[in-house]
Amino acid sequence: MANYGKTALVINCGSSSVKFAILNPTDGHVFLNGLAEALGLPSAEISWKFAGGEKEKATIAGADHSKALEYLVKNILSKDPELLSSIVCCGHRIVQGGDIYSEPTLVNDEVEANIAKVIPFAPLHNPAHLLGIKAARASFPSIPHVTVFDTAFHMTMPPRAYRFAIPKEYYTDLHLRRYGAHGTSHQFLAIETAKALGKKTEEVNVITCHLGNGASVSACKGGKCMDTSMGLTPLDGLVMGTRSGSLDPSVVFFLCDRLKMTPEEVKDVLNKKSGVLALSGISSDMRPVEQEYHNGNEDCKLALDVYAYRLAKFIASYYIPLGRVDAITFAGGIGENSNLVRRLTCQLLKEPFGIELDDALNDKALGFKGFEGGVISTPASKVKVLMIPTNEELMIARAAMSFV
Repeated sequence: MANYGKTALVINCGSSSVKFAILNPTDGHVFLNGLAEALGLPSAEISWKFAGGEKEKATIAGADHSKALEYLVKNILSKDPELLSSIVCCGHRIVQGGDIYSEPTLVNDEVEANIAKVIPFAPLHNPAHLLGIKAARASFPSIPHVTVFDTAFHMTMPPRAYRFAIPKEYYTDLHLRRYGAHGTSHQFLAIETAKALGKKTEEVNVITCHLGNGASVSACKGGKCMDTSMGLTPLDGLVMGTRSGSLDPSVVFFLCDRLKMTPEEVKDVLNKKSGVLALSGISSDMRPVEQEYHNGNEDCKLALDVYAYRLAKFIASYYIPLGRVDAITFAGGIGENSNLVRRLTCQLLKEPFGIELDDALNDKALGFKGFEGGVISTPASKVKVLMIPTNEELMIARAAMSFV
């Protein structure tokens, strides 16, 4: 009989998917992880993998979020009743908590209502999160359910960082401000960077770079966020897989005037047809773009140059809120697996800030090769550069366990 101890179930719901994991909140050991996708469609399926086992999958045609979690309990966890009985809490990743929540919160009807209230700031994510919460509470009614908000970590930003220079009533009445995203990841990286440097979190100033299909960078001073690149929504800031990142708002007016596009059509272009996809002309996935970069494709060279340039500019700007920078940490699918993005970015930072990568360590630091994370800069570098694989699920599990 396995001795699992007390475990946490972590759930991350998308509009047509449920990502789930059961793990030990102390050491991060994952006993089960899986994904239900294409929910609501005839092609819906669920895949899962027990620790040490092979990946399995099954068709769950037409299943919604509730049916997917029901399948998890009745058809997957039924194979390991001890693991099912070890679950003592459930953590839910929530993209947007508005300016209401600054820390993990026990789910109740009021919390669900507040998540619904800020749906306009995350129209694709928050409705799905609510579906997941309701389904999970029905499948696991006897354990505490805890919401962990992507925006919460950024609530320590001062007004000079989060206020927009627009009429005050838009802030007071409509709550238009910088919220940021990926806060759970940025918080994890701030903590782990301090550990890697042998210091306490409150002693370290770090610029954290969460680079995936969505990407953001944050200025973390002593474990607290001072500024972040995403704004009211995840469209702002860095160039991303299909998102434009920051641009002149007049681009929207120009497209509406000249091409007679509706605001919804422009929003679709800026969110789904821009970024690396638009610049490279081939993909929103950095891997084929990098391959073509090495093959001399000029559009892909431009895509990587723009990507690194925008990232380096944000990093440079965060010397202002931090004053002293001890480290720059890369994470996320691109941050962990693209030695090229790290190299191009740090090359731009070398002359003004004395940042110097160790090429051998940078080439070794690839997440898919099992590099556990650590310093990838030279001893002479004025700022430490690190690659640390992010672990949002572990942060969510620990937050949920704190309510047990």
